Amino acid sequence: MHRTPSNTAATDDARSGRADRTAPKPRGPWARTFLSPVPIAFAVGIAATALLGALGVPALGSWPAWLTGGLALMFLMGAVGRLVPSVRAELVAMVPPRLPRPELIVAATGVLETAGAIGLLLPPTHRLAALCLALLLVAVFPANVHAARTSRTASPLLPRTIEQLVFVGACLAVAFA
Repeated sequence: MHRTPSNTAATDDARSGRADRTAPKPRGPWARTFLSPVPIAFAVGIAATALLGALGVPALGSWPAWLTGGLALMFLMGAVGRLVPSVRAELVAMVPPRLPRPELIVAATGVLETAGAIGLLLPPTHRLAALCLALLLVAVFPANVHAARTSRTASPLLPRTIEQLVFVGACLAVAFA
């Protein structure tokens, strides 16, 4: 019997167990929520800002500055994600069907995230920007609820709610610090 190269490779992988080791393992709902690009950008932004503060940048030496750095990077990451066709399609699908023009809503939230992230970095506007971004997070939360109820690939509602509360809390902490 003649085996094609692809069959041979698959058989060899199965025999050696390589297929099991290299196959991506499905992530649980908590990992799917917290180990995604936006919360990772938040954590990296906080860490990078804190590091710069520790290295002697005076304006970055406090916890409100660290949160501000995390939020700015997080919202920029979210806004840039809207330019990626597959991410954009997922975001459009999250918009509850009772709302008109979901593509426009997704584009508008991206613009607001970008403006808010820039506003966070400008001392005269950082408090107002943080407050407005907290309101934006509350305004888009129904999309998260809709996605949790209708999509098998979306984060479940409980971890998504906790994540959203952390982000709103961080925005409010920056706004009122």
